[in-house]
Amino acid sequence: MHDIRDMLFFAQVVKAKSFSEAARRLEISKSRISKSVARLEAALGVRLLHRSTRRLSLTEIGEAYFEHCDRILDELALADQTINRLHLEPRGTLKISASVAFGTLHVAPALPDFMAQHSDLAVDMSISDRLIDLVEDGFDVALRIAPEAAPNLVARQLAPIRRKICASPAYLARCGIPRTPEELAAHNCLDYSHMNAQGFWHLTGPHGAVSVAVSGSLRINDDEALSQAVLGGLGLALLPTFIVGRELQAGRLIEVLPGYVPVDRFLYAVHLPNRHLPLKVRVFIDFLLARFGANPYWDRLAA
Repeated sequence: MHDIRDMLFFAQVVKAKSFSEAARRLEISKSRISKSVARLEAALGVRLLHRSTRRLSLTEIGEAYFEHCDRILDELALADQTINRLHLEPRGTLKISASVAFGTLHVAPALPDFMAQHSDLAVDMSISDRLIDLVEDGFDVALRIAPEAAPNLVARQLAPIRRKICASPAYLARCGIPRTPEELAAHNCLDYSHMNAQGFWHLTGPHGAVSVAVSGSLRINDDEALSQAVLGGLGLALLPTFIVGRELQAGRLIEVLPGYVPVDRFLYAVHLPNRHLPLKVRVFIDFLLARFGANPYWDRLAA
């Protein structure tokens, strides 16, 4: 394979019909163009151009070779046009990973508005609580809920994820309302088992952090399923407001011990380190930041 720059310089000389004009169009010296074509001819072992003081013409071999070089120029121009279009408007397929509960309740409903704004963009979203590998699984962006961002990825904080101790009115009428964290020991405290330390709720109250030993008759690794058990009157649980905001607003659930809350988690959009972030990823992150933000709508419902 010969130096592609020599091939492209040769094609420009043919198109311009002179070394001087090709040098002017490319904004380089005439001697550089001349040396480049001479180097190409030496590498090929053939003469591509007839040169004289008055005119420049292709040899028979040069004419055949020029056709191939010209096609390379056309392909490069098309490649540049494609890149320019992708910079101006997101295209292609955006591959997203999101957790089951948040992806179902908040990301999927947002997609029609997002895709209406970007009609040339398709979305491939995977709903799973499995911690995916962006490289191996081929995702452009993952939405993750965590206390802090992963150190080996680029993360944009999109919204706080707050949780409240909740119970149904029926349960509280039957078992009473705990007034202090210590009174939780006498209640059926249902636990979210995914990434939680079994048997303890870590809260922040008026006097700082407190860890409360709790126990109950049910542990579930899915927040939505846990909220259904609480709505059914089985016990108390720490539930994210993005799941139970409407239930709290409607009075179907009651917040207990409002002065004691878990440490906030956050919703992050994470992607691989990339000097040139694809436009499709950037517009999606900006869209979610505008839709959720520091005071997300589900917290306004839960207030």
